[in-house]
Amino acid sequence: MDFNKPTKGKLLVAEPSLTGDVSFNRSVVLLAEHNQEGSVGFILNKPLDYNICDLISEITIPFKVFNGGPVEQDNLYFIHKVPHLIDNSIEISDGIFWGGDFEKTVELINNKTISEQDIRFFLGYSGWASCQLDEELHSNSWVVLQNDYQSAILEKPSGAFWKEKMVELGGDYLIWSNAPENPTLN
Repeated sequence: MDFNKPTKGKLLVAEPSLTGDVSFNRSVVLLAEHNQEGSVGFILNKPLDYNICDLISEITIPFKVFNGGPVEQDNLYFIHKVPHLIDNSIEISDGIFWGGDFEKTVELINNKTISEQDIRFFLGYSGWASCQLDEELHSNSWVVLQNDYQSAILEKPSGAFWKEKMVELGGDYLIWSNAPENPTLN
């Protein structure tokens, strides 16, 4: 497979070889930043067992919260596709934005101006130091893919996302698409 350079807005799909990695096993990560200083991303397919209203009492609507990654898991982050409503958002790419005015975001959720298809919340993030992600790519820990969904990725159900990517990659990846998450249970 051709080496695809990581850039913000692309997807990192965990190679099947990451089976023993608790944080990244079967993960699909949206890269929010990638530069000489390092990389930041959010795991898109690992929902947690609680909702945003469990964490932020001011929010009354139970949007899902996802495990964004192993770094700073006591901090809440969000990505969205409504920068015209949320000031101070940072564009990732293709109509996807990171962060912004949180107080305004709470207000927009509570008055139902923002739906769950517009925003996704994460506890923690995935982070790599300078050159660390490149080293992991060279050791075949990740496959870099274009985000063909663009901002519609926020509406993508998380359950079978990794499996779908394995099927799309084809070849030897097809075998892994049907393998159990824990191979010892096979």
